[in-house]
Amino acid sequence: MESIKSQSHEVYLEELAEATLRQFVAKSNYSKVFVLVDENTKKHCLPLLVKKIEAQFAIDSIFEIKPGEEHKHINTCMLVWQWLSDQGGDRKSLLINLGGGVLTDLGGFVASTFKRGIDFINIPTTLLSMVDASVGGKTGVDLGVLKNQIGVINQPEMVLVLPEFLSTLEERQLRSGFAEMLKHGLIKDETYWKSLRDCSDYGTTNTIKKSIAIKNEVVTQDPTEQGIRKILNFGHTLGHAIESYCLDTPDKKTLLHGEAIAVGMILEGYLSHKLQGLSGLSLQEIKDTFLNHFDRAEFNKQDIDCIIDLLKYDKKNSHGDVNFVLLQSIGKAVTDIKVPEDLFHEAFAYYKE
Repeated sequence: MESIKSQSHEVYLEELAEATLRQFVAKSNYSKVFVLVDENTKKHCLPLLVKKIEAQFAIDSIFEIKPGEEHKHINTCMLVWQWLSDQGGDRKSLLINLGGGVLTDLGGFVASTFKRGIDFINIPTTLLSMVDASVGGKTGVDLGVLKNQIGVINQPEMVLVLPEFLSTLEERQLRSGFAEMLKHGLIKDETYWKSLRDCSDYGTTNTIKKSIAIKNEVVTQDPTEQGIRKILNFGHTLGHAIESYCLDTPDKKTLLHGEAIAVGMILEGYLSHKLQGLSGLSLQEIKDTFLNHFDRAEFNKQDIDCIIDLLKYDKKNSHGDVNFVLLQSIGKAVTDIKVPEDLFHEAFAYYKE
């Protein structure tokens, strides 16, 4: 299977990923090779990685962090930076990030800032990280419950996608990644969207590669998110606010990223219908598809008011305005749309119906 060429690196899949990793590290003469894992990937994924590479090169040290969005903050970075320093890491060291989007975001940020930058390789182990975090070079951590407020855009040496890691995941985690795949269809490819709508196999190699290719096409045109790359944020303006609110509210069920943006895509689909001419039939199709794959979340008026208040922290904001990505039709997205606040409540009412 061919690799997918991004701006300064390539995404390799399956057997090609294994061979490329072995060859790259063997010839690169790194002073140290470090591996960052979390509790889950240490147990379920690290043994497989070690088996694939042990004959070619040695791992000098492995560090384990706690899994979950609630640990994606600067205090965890401090622990990893200290570990790299204690283990004699220098500017010729390599950090391999083995985990989901939380770990690759944080690990990429740590590598980008340690000694003013060391090489890193991402090996995503969740469907979400394979189709989303694998391309684009976004690294960073949360500020409190506010997602991805601190970070840099910096590219890894390569990204290695091994779909066999998906067998270690619960179905809920697979569905979370599937939400991003559905988003790729909504913003860029109606045919792909329709092929996924009734899909029950959430992560085939072909659909993973298609989603990576769609995101890569967008990111290659706009590496630093000044224009078209913003379309990748469809569903994320309200979705991130919902995710942050649920994470910080003890009596609310914590939502995985994909679960929160699934809600966000229904809400922002409604805004698209009201402001950008998305047809009523397309809006209903979007709502039915996501509610077919995801349970409906419950929000009362106080919840909604708090979620709306969190919008002011969104990264896409400019000059005090909250900027949305909306759909003119399925497969065609537009950016930098300002939304009257009364429509937020209408959108939640539509979601509840």
